[in-house]
Amino acid sequence: MNDEIHLQFMYWVRIGKRLNLNKPKSFNEKLQWLKLYDRNPIYTQLVDKYEVRRYITNVIGEKYLIPLLGVYNDFDEIDIEKLPEAFVLKCTHDSGGLLICKDKKSLDLEEAKVKFNRWLKRNFYFNSREWPYKNVEPRIICEEFKLDESSTELKDYKFMCFNGEAKCLFVCLNRNSPNGLNVDFYDMDWNPMPFERHYLNSKSIINKPKNFKKMVEFAEKLSKNIPFVRVDFYEINGNLFFGELTFYPGSGYEKFKPESFDYLLGSWIELPTKQF
Repeated sequence: MNDEIHLQFMYWVRIGKRLNLNKPKSFNEKLQWLKLYDRNPIYTQLVDKYEVRRYITNVIGEKYLIPLLGVYNDFDEIDIEKLPEAFVLKCTHDSGGLLICKDKKSLDLEEAKVKFNRWLKRNFYFNSREWPYKNVEPRIICEEFKLDESSTELKDYKFMCFNGEAKCLFVCLNRNSPNGLNVDFYDMDWNPMPFERHYLNSKSIINKPKNFKKMVEFAEKLSKNIPFVRVDFYEINGNLFFGELTFYPGSGYEKFKPESFDYLLGSWIELPTKQF
């Protein structure tokens, strides 16, 4: 089926409502509209986990990138012996193709190879019609393994940016908890925002990162002239690192609780002229 029919169907299945593409109002609706009609070619580079590094280097500087250990077209190109004891492998062309190796002595290479061979063959575009992924070259990158001050995980600081203005953010934490990932939303004065989106709030106090002002500055630079994009950062031992750029968080299928915040964030997106 074509993109519009696919999105109409999936929106009904996931959100339980008809998708209004003629007059979209909610955040989730407008993300579907942007998938169809905001097709700036640079977005393909920005979702490519390897190619985006050039963009980050040019806009904010190479020192804010997690160090790269290698880039490969195939899993068999990876020389594990030359890698450190801990590292991270990522597919460049999708979401979810990730392996975190904390001790390479215990890494099952055959199992890892099977996973990456499967991931390299898939095209993330077909799942959710997030068109920027359609023509990303499938590769594998290896980055240094990092932990934050907790010594157990990396918290993500994810800034929701609307036409170059960061208007709120959320923090992802407790990924390794038995209860699963928590997501806490904050306004730009670091006040908790009273809503959830798909994931439960952690109900804990999270300190504002030391590099918060720099995160905001960089998020707004990186999102300039883009109707909506999420800009992610990490803070590691007091140092700031870029995470990724995401144009359609949750692919626009994650419900808000209460629903009114779906419409509040939707009101912040100014839709551009259609591009085909």
